[in-house]
Amino acid sequence: MSESRKGCVYPPEHSEFRDRVTGATIHQMTRHPSISHPTYFLHSSFTPDGQAIIFTSYRTGQAQLFEAGFPLGGIRQLTDSDAIHPFSPVIHPDGERVLFVRGGGVWAVERTSLSEHRVHEFPGAQLGECSLDAAGEWITAAIRQDSGFGIAVGRCNGEGWHVIAFPRTVIHPQFHPLEPEWIEFAADPAPRMHRVRRSGSGQECLYKHGNDEFIVHETFLGRTGDLIYTVWPKLLCRMDWRTRERNIIAEFNAWHISADRAGARVLCDTNHPDEGLFLVDVAGGQRRRICLSESSNQGSQWTKSRYALAEDFEAARSARRGALSWMETATDTVYGPQWTHPHPSFSADERYAAFASDRDGHTQVYVADLSRPE
Repeated sequence: MSESRKGCVYPPEHSEFRDRVTGATIHQMTRHPSISHPTYFLHSSFTPDGQAIIFTSYRTGQAQLFEAGFPLGGIRQLTDSDAIHPFSPVIHPDGERVLFVRGGGVWAVERTSLSEHRVHEFPGAQLGECSLDAAGEWITAAIRQDSGFGIAVGRCNGEGWHVIAFPRTVIHPQFHPLEPEWIEFAADPAPRMHRVRRSGSGQECLYKHGNDEFIVHETFLGRTGDLIYTVWPKLLCRMDWRTRERNIIAEFNAWHISADRAGARVLCDTNHPDEGLFLVDVAGGQRRRICLSESSNQGSQWTKSRYALAEDFEAARSARRGALSWMETATDTVYGPQWTHPHPSFSADERYAAFASDRDGHTQVYVADLSRPE
């Protein structure tokens, strides 16, 4: 483990190259021989002003939070205490705070002063990745506590925290962008998509389906308020939030998905086969390849078109050692390790896409320019 401390500034690790297929400009932001990856595909890894990218790195021996000036700035360490949940960080809309999870607690770090405070703690629990409402007032995270599951939700100022119980594993809770009293969340096993009011009322399944309809990676279609999701590995789909009407956007193996604010384009990676990162036109379904990912995209279940059965993840269950979910476990070989997946997301101005790739043997942070190459 190398010596490190909060506030350390390391030299830039930036390099730039052209994608060998599309010619797109690619910025490699990290080069340390350890795992480094953007925050998660559900949130932008860029600060609102576009001047820095927030990422998780294991370069100190455990998962900690860092930022890199974009494109040419140095790398600055933001945390140095107990390890963070590597995919939990989310940047507050004010750009000054980053919220993240340590064990059963939600924490916040100020980017300027590097002061940290614990927003709320659930003793003995494990929380998943964080999600903020559009105003940055409320925060939610999946929770596993004792033998129970659910959604933890409360205000960023530490008030009003409570748990909404659910009988199965919960993954990826997200606030509705226009109606923040609603939270959409995923469940394991099927059926996948559910919603509940922030108060805990109105809990319902949005679409009843079986184990053989492999729905994954649902998120909101920008500020339209509708949902997008993939039926792996066949379809990219849209669901009307109010009527639950489902429509196909495109027929291909879209994997992790992220929409622009207008809901006009979807950014995605692909797998089996990995043909790279794409932008998909929501209205017409046309897609344009941005660049190759050249990630290893590990996880045996992605070769199949159904959710894992007991025999599929028996080995992963023994390896997870109390983690929130098999989907959150770095050692899982059924759906991960997650750091081998690109997880692309837009920059704040939607000109760039951050993604992860272990093309050189260690997962690193990359940024693709989404404009068409000259």
